[in-house]
Amino acid sequence: MAADPLSRVFSALADPTRRDMVARLAVGDATVNELAEPYDVTVQAVSKHLRVLEDAGLVSRTREAQRRPVHLEAKVFDLMTKWIERYQRQAEERYRRLDDLLRSMPDEREPSPRAEPPETPTPETPAPETPAPETGALR
Repeated sequence: MAADPLSRVFSALADPTRRDMVARLAVGDATVNELAEPYDVTVQAVSKHLRVLEDAGLVSRTREAQRRPVHLEAKVFDLMTKWIERYQRQAEERYRRLDDLLRSMPDEREPSPRAEPPETPTPETPAPETPAPETGALR
């Protein structure tokens, strides 16, 4: 796994199950068994997901008597937020420059000289009507 903290956080959040766990922990602390309930996986698999989140610094586990709740460490999101905001500011600045450029362009353009449309061919003279076959006796 990557060494820098930001890479560990993004790597941990790359998995949809772990993102779901983080979303649930944002509502409140939960035990491993509580976190495992909605998933069709073993408690051991959930524990492995939690270990990845814990190694990334996204969650911590505490002991309250017999209960060991998992707690979301919101301060790690500050690191992600700062990184995202930096690129968001750069993108917004590019959009501002584009807006300025578009505003500086004239609203009306001189119509470009159009080429005359090609002459339309005259419709061919319609074919003569063919008489309907005669019915009745031969003459």
